[in-house]
Amino acid sequence: MDLNLILTVIAISTMGPFLGSLIGVIRYPSKRYMCNMLSFAAGVMLAISFLELIPESMHISSIWVCVAGIAFGALVMYGLDRFIPHVHPEMCSKDPFHRLKRTATYILVGIFLHNFPEGMAMAIGGVTEIRLSLIIAIAIAIHDIPEGICTSAPYFHVTRKRLKSFLVSFSTAIPTIAGFVLAYFMYQFIPLWAVGFVIAATAGLMIFISSDELIPISSSLTTSHTTIFSFLAGILFVILLGLL
Repeated sequence: MDLNLILTVIAISTMGPFLGSLIGVIRYPSKRYMCNMLSFAAGVMLAISFLELIPESMHISSIWVCVAGIAFGALVMYGLDRFIPHVHPEMCSKDPFHRLKRTATYILVGIFLHNFPEGMAMAIGGVTEIRLSLIIAIAIAIHDIPEGICTSAPYFHVTRKRLKSFLVSFSTAIPTIAGFVLAYFMYQFIPLWAVGFVIAATAGLMIFISSDELIPISSSLTTSHTTIFSFLAGILFVILLGLL
């Protein structure tokens, strides 16, 4: 992966926090829009996990290494959600004091710890296909838009400082970039079986995010069936990108 592609992945990954933070200080979007965005991201993450990452992991390592990697990735995200609660769209309370407390806690601790492994996941293209890094970066960026909204909007509601609220929320992109850069250089020095383990762990991470967060939230916040088609669109998006 050359410098231009590294910069491309970083640019894509920062678009989610950027757009989400910007939307949050301008106008809060409708629930239907949020839900469809989350469903699309879930479709992309599950498709890339089952169609690309898991087969690749088994190919370069073994079934057992793949199984261990998936379990490890899922357990890491479970541990983060269990001990450092994550920002979910339905957590955006209307109580300003509740919002400020939740926002401060999640930005300083929760968002950082959740975004770091997501950044590491984007570096997979350094040891497999570059296309995988781009797809994962797109999926994570889409997933980060609602997250950015739920960090900037509450902060702005309390402080009424638009620029500060945007910058504080957008800063959550830093751990994503840090995770990507660290993993990209780290992957070049680990043995092949360990690469297979990391690829499978990335799949486990994204499967957990999709099943624990994206799909349940998108289903619970709206009665519209459009989220199903958004989910399918995410899957088809990955399949069609496979033609490139």
